[in-house]
Amino acid sequence: MTSTLHPDVRSPIIRQRFAVTFDYAVAFTRDAFDPANPTLADAMGTAGADPRPRCLAFVDMGVLAGLPDLPEAIAAHFAARDDLPALVAPPRLLPGGEAVKNDPALIGQMHDAILGHGIDRHSYVLAVGGGAFLDAVGLAASTAHRGVRLVRMPTTVLAQNDSGVGVKSAINLNGAKNQIGTFAPPWAVVNDTAFLDSLPQRDRIAGMAEAVKVALIRDGAFFEWLERSADALTLFEPDAVAHLIRRCAELHMRQIAEGGDPFEQGSARPLDFGHWAAHKLETLSRNHLRHGEAVAIGIALDTRYSVLAGLLPEGEDLRVAVLLEHLGFRLWHPALARVDAAGRPQVLAGLEEFREHLGGRLTITLLAGIGRGIEVNAMDAALVESAIGWLSAREAA
Repeated sequence: MTSTLHPDVRSPIIRQRFAVTFDYAVAFTRDAFDPANPTLADAMGTAGADPRPRCLAFVDMGVLAGLPDLPEAIAAHFAARDDLPALVAPPRLLPGGEAVKNDPALIGQMHDAILGHGIDRHSYVLAVGGGAFLDAVGLAASTAHRGVRLVRMPTTVLAQNDSGVGVKSAINLNGAKNQIGTFAPPWAVVNDTAFLDSLPQRDRIAGMAEAVKVALIRDGAFFEWLERSADALTLFEPDAVAHLIRRCAELHMRQIAEGGDPFEQGSARPLDFGHWAAHKLETLSRNHLRHGEAVAIGIALDTRYSVLAGLLPEGEDLRVAVLLEHLGFRLWHPALARVDAAGRPQVLAGLEEFREHLGGRLTITLLAGIGRGIEVNAMDAALVESAIGWLSAREAA
C-alpha cells in the first residue's frame, strides 16, 4: 500500500497493488491416453503428491462419434498410472458445440458433479472436447470453489491452436456470444494430435482460420508458410497440420503473455481480428456456420475493408481470400445479404455488440500489412457494405 501525500495527511484513497504470475504447461503429444505416455502426468505435475489428488473428467459427446471407446481409455489411463490423480468417477458425458454454451443448466450440473465428488482447489477437472465444450467446462471449473484446477485436452484444430491455450471461458446468453464468463488460466493444456484423425473434413478446415488470423496480425513469415503449405494443409498432412497448430498456439500465447492486456481490461482485442462480423454471423446463421467458417468470412471482410480504407495495399485482400479459399473456406453466407428495416446489413449490428461486450471505446483490429495489425476506433458503414459486395461478387464469379 502506498500514498504520495505528506505522512501527516490521510488520503481518502489507499491503493492496493500486487502482481500474480500465471504459469501453465501447454504440451504437444500423440496418443496421450496410451498407458506408457507420461505427458498428461507431467503436465499435471502430481507425481508424489500426498495425499493423492482427485480428478473428475468431462467428455464432449461429439468426440465419441470418432472415438467411441474414449471414456474407457481415459479411465484405463488413470488406473494404470500412479503419478496421476485418482479418477473419482467414470468420465461424465455432456453435449458439445454451441449446445453446451447455450444451456446454463449444464453449468449447474457440472457444479453439482464437481462439488458432489469432493473436487476442491487442490483437485482437478479434466475437460476433453472442442473449443465450445472447453469454454463451458472452464466456466464451471473457474466458479466452483472460486476456481479448481482445470486441465484442457482440446480435440479440434480450432481448440488446439487457439481457444484451448488461452485464458477465457464463457457461455452464451439470449443469443449473444460469450456473455457470461471468466478469465481463468488453465492448470495445463495437452494437445493430442490423435484426436484430429477422426475429425470430419469440415472441422479439420474450420480450425485453420485462426492460424490465418494470427499470422495476418503478427507473423508475415508464418502467413507465407501457410501460402506455400496450402496443398499439404488441404490434404491434412500430419507434419503440416502439427506445425500449423504449434505455431498458431505459440503466437496466441505470446500475445496473451506479452501483449500487455491478458485479461482484456482495455479496449483492444487483436486476437479477435475478423471476429466482430464472425460472432454476428454465427448468430444470424443460427450456428449453421462453424466458428472457424465465420471467422474466415470475417477475416476476408476486414482485409478488404483495410484496402478500401487505404490501410493495406491493393491486392493483399485478394491474396488473403485466395489462401482462405484454397484451404477450403467459402467466403460468403446468405446472412451477409440480410438487411434491417432501414436497409442496412444486419451484420453491422455486430460492431456495437462487439463494443458492448468489452466496453469502452469501439476498437477494431485491421491490417496495415501482412503480419501487421493496426487498431482503429471507427468503421465506415459504407465501406463495410462495399466489402460485403466484394465478397458477393467473388461468390458469383
